[in-house]
Amino acid sequence: MATVTESTAVKESPARRRILDTATALFYGEGVHGVGVDRIIAEAGVAKATFYHHFPAKDDLVRSYLDEQYARQREAFTAVRARALTPQETITAIFDFMIKFGAEPGYRGCPFINVAAEYPDPRDPVRQIVEAQRVWTRATFRELLAAAGDPEPDRAAGVLMLLRDGVAVGSDLDDTEALRAVTRDAVARVLT
Repeated sequence: MATVTESTAVKESPARRRILDTATALFYGEGVHGVGVDRIIAEAGVAKATFYHHFPAKDDLVRSYLDEQYARQREAFTAVRARALTPQETITAIFDFMIKFGAEPGYRGCPFINVAAEYPDPRDPVRQIVEAQRVWTRATFRELLAAAGDPEPDRAAGVLMLLRDGVAVGSDLDDTEALRAVTRDAVARVLT
């Protein structure tokens, strides 16, 4: 299974970066299966040989896309945690961040949920990156809940994962302020 460290260990070239940036915009905006390699090559302005030098197959590019999204999510969580908040405040701040991000123009949901819908086989290497992200997110919630003194941090982390998934979808569908209020209420109930 490809991991974040594998894709970030690759020496970055300008052409590789253009391919990945182009694919990121297209995959997120239109879905992975809806975008072909030829379109990515054309929009990135690279030769076909250059594309295949960096990404021998489209799924290699998809895994790199997800690895990068996974790294960005971890960086965002780390930035929230660096504020030296209590565990409860950190959990609330994570959800506030998600809602703020979901209110931005161009938001099309969680890239991991989106890709999971296109790769239903849990054994697929692409889907395994989605699973790794979910395991990490759940573990992060569990760690924060345990630090907050929750008597059942595994159960509560499962509830927060369901809430996280709901926020990821609801951000695109619901009023931001209403979603924020309901989410804060739900988080407070989990933390009590």
